[in-house]
Amino acid sequence: MKNGPVTKETSGGDIPEGMSDDARETWPSAELIKSWLGNELDFEMRLGEHTPIPDDPESAARARQFRDVLGLFASGVVVVTSISDGEPVGMTCQSFSSVSLEPPLVMFCPAKTSRAWPRMQRAGYFCINILAADQADVSTSMATKGTDKYDGVGWRPATTGAPLLDGVLGYVDCTVQAVHEAGDHYVVLGRVKELGFAPGVEEGGDRKPLLYYRGSYDTVTGDA
Repeated sequence: MKNGPVTKETSGGDIPEGMSDDARETWPSAELIKSWLGNELDFEMRLGEHTPIPDDPESAARARQFRDVLGLFASGVVVVTSISDGEPVGMTCQSFSSVSLEPPLVMFCPAKTSRAWPRMQRAGYFCINILAADQADVSTSMATKGTDKYDGVGWRPATTGAPLLDGVLGYVDCTVQAVHEAGDHYVVLGRVKELGFAPGVEEGGDRKPLLYYRGSYDTVTGDA
């Protein structure tokens, strides 16, 4: 198995070398990671999904409207992967976007309650796996609690060492560039190290992406 970047963690320290000051400011301790391992899901399908609905009726109505209206924005589904203590970790995510062409940057937004994110952050790298329409089961598996997320899921190491899943449409392999707090989530900026298409996608194949719309999976149909 290919190793990830050399870090202070792997050489006896805590923080990966060469990371920006922004990323260092929110770097989680090993104790914090352990305290978060009891959370149930790593399912970032809608921003605010992990925030409890308030008891106050007026606030609850606003929260539901926020979720329902943003649910009208159909987006692709990705699985964010990394390696922690020699084991693969992963989380399903909808809040992924490109940010900058020069330098090449992307972003995703894990919840502060995420089990997987602090482990990825300490590793210092992650891979965005863009799911195909027939990979809803992979999305669901990566969203659940437990150590068996990768059961039946084939993968190989990307350039950073993060898992590149079999069958995806494409991938974006990154190191952590910066981390910013944003309410009940973090905004994670990744510096792209390598990216690519799955076989047949670049040549204009007919494979479709897995989408998320109004709280459920969807797919592209027709010739579009």
